[in-house]
Amino acid sequence: MLFKFRTLSYSLALGALTLAGAAHADTIKIGIPQPMTGPSTQYGDQIQAGALTAIDVINAAGGVQGKQLEAILIDDGCEPKQAVPAANRVVNSGAKFAVAHACSGTTVPAVNVYESEGIVAITPGATSPAVTDTIKPHYFFRTIGRDDQQGPFAAKYIADTLKPGKVAILHDKQTYGSGVAMQVRDALQKHDVNVALYEGINVGDSDYSAVITKLKALNPDLIYFGGYHAELGLLLRQAREQGLNVQFMGPEGVANQDLVAIAGPAIEGLLVTLPADFTKRPENAAAVKAFQDAKRDPDGAFQMPAYAAVQIIAAGIEAVGENPEKVADYMHANAFDTVIGKVEYDSKGDLKDFEFAVFEWDKDGNKTQL
Repeated sequence: MLFKFRTLSYSLALGALTLAGAAHADTIKIGIPQPMTGPSTQYGDQIQAGALTAIDVINAAGGVQGKQLEAILIDDGCEPKQAVPAANRVVNSGAKFAVAHACSGTTVPAVNVYESEGIVAITPGATSPAVTDTIKPHYFFRTIGRDDQQGPFAAKYIADTLKPGKVAILHDKQTYGSGVAMQVRDALQKHDVNVALYEGINVGDSDYSAVITKLKALNPDLIYFGGYHAELGLLLRQAREQGLNVQFMGPEGVANQDLVAIAGPAIEGLLVTLPADFTKRPENAAAVKAFQDAKRDPDGAFQMPAYAAVQIIAAGIEAVGENPEKVADYMHANAFDTVIGKVEYDSKGDLKDFEFAVFEWDKDGNKTQL
């Protein structure tokens, strides 16, 4: 059945609420392990903004089964080595529910903790298939599409709209970056697009002259990069400085405003696949206002998926109570109306469908959905 998440109206000023409702003894804790330090902090900020706004709205409307939701903020640094400690801090907090990690490399090892401890966790940001393919999870879910949905979407856009004669694909050799790059490569080959180069670069390098020299000799029509913003920013800037003026494209992991500071004007014309702009859905007007009232930005890749994650957790608890196993069973068996649209899960906890879109960035870092 389709669970209609009730419309929440409220007059209580959101600013009068504490971070996620007062930490009463009678609360439902939701762990929010996200990067709060390090280069990926912006992704964590977006997820926190979405989750905290949803918690504020639900609490202002009376909570869930008469209880307030309480956010437990935890820093995972987007670091795989911090994944298990951060997940264990969720466990130790007493939370039975989580809006989980932004980064795939962190999420993959953390899933095992949530599964073994019986904690219902939803990631609004981790897109690698390895998150749910490594094991068949029961308690772990997503509110974002997988790379084997995003990659083919990007490849179809490249083949049908850009129509390049020759494509070069670079990746950062990490779980997320290499995974999405591989998906794009394989899908492009199915579209009979010539992938003339598929090569990894080293995270943390400051000089990519060698690969840029190789790219200049290859003279591709498009360069696709799988990875995060720090490496792409340097690639963009150094490519332009060395006279390589070619179309670049990347996945949602590069969509960080710090990319502008790194790449400068070279960012102009960059294409990025992102979740569709859910703030434009008319039915989300109240949610957008809630962000604005709380002085949080709703406009980013992960805010609305994080908001939806809280909606789904709350809907599950409202329907069957706080037992995580029953909530997980309910989530697998039902569909939910959320700010990202209708959410329905397959047996792995992955979305049956998710709406990606292509955005173009200007030299100031503003993006336009194409």
